[in-house]
Amino acid sequence: MPIPVAPMEDELGDVLDKAMRHAGLTEEEVAERAGIAPSRIADAVDYRSDLTSGELRKLAGILSLNEVGLCALGCGTYPLPELPCAPFRIDALRMQHGIGVANAYVISEPQSGSGILFDTGPGLDALLTTWPAHVRALEGVFLTHVEGEHAGGLCDVVERFAARAAFCPAGAKAPCTEPVREGERMDFSMCSVRVFSTPGHASAHNCYLVESRRLPRATPILISGDLFFAGSVGGAHFCHRQLLQNVRRVLADLPPQTIVCPGHGPMTTVENERRYNPFVV
Repeated sequence: MPIPVAPMEDELGDVLDKAMRHAGLTEEEVAERAGIAPSRIADAVDYRSDLTSGELRKLAGILSLNEVGLCALGCGTYPLPELPCAPFRIDALRMQHGIGVANAYVISEPQSGSGILFDTGPGLDALLTTWPAHVRALEGVFLTHVEGEHAGGLCDVVERFAARAAFCPAGAKAPCTEPVREGERMDFSMCSVRVFSTPGHASAHNCYLVESRRLPRATPILISGDLFFAGSVGGAHFCHRQLLQNVRRVLADLPPQTIVCPGHGPMTTVENERRYNPFVV
């Protein structure tokens, strides 16, 4: 079943703002190095960009960004891939949270009536508005990190769907869960889930790689949480350096056809983000 494409989570202004924070540079410092008026840098950060492709290429060099991806964002044409066939059904559950939209995901085999949930959104009521009717029980629930829009109503979700187990990153404080760490692997009836510990956005953050147990060569699925999105990365609320290190490590370690399911914005692939993500150079 085709999955509708969600709007991009970050625009050019978000990427420039995050990149300047990562580089430890002010708008004025970047403007001086690029030979661009500071007011125009400020306008770009505030979503009123009139920067040319040449200016964006200068900024990419100053901020250590992928210039192809940055220019594409600046033109509103960031490329999104055609997703490969997955060995499971992926339901992207998109829920309003404040002025934004958060994603949760259910991976299932429709004939089984059960699935695995990754993140819970703002809470059970929001989750139920987008819930796939064929999933009546959960084998497991995984949290990428503990924030209101990703872990709301966790215990209610566990009870409502009779989840056999729930997991969170080691170091996170989440009721109804047990911690999982880098390299751990949990086996379920249809798949295995492997843990990547990826602090940066938060001190306790995991990504999860979902692989078919019956079809070992099938396309894997990465639940990336707020580590990175199509065309951007999450806010480095814990550590800029660790966030970028983990983005590059995860993208380097996985097969290019891996489907990426981020905590915000559209789905993408490892290959696409290696090629175009501004923060991958």
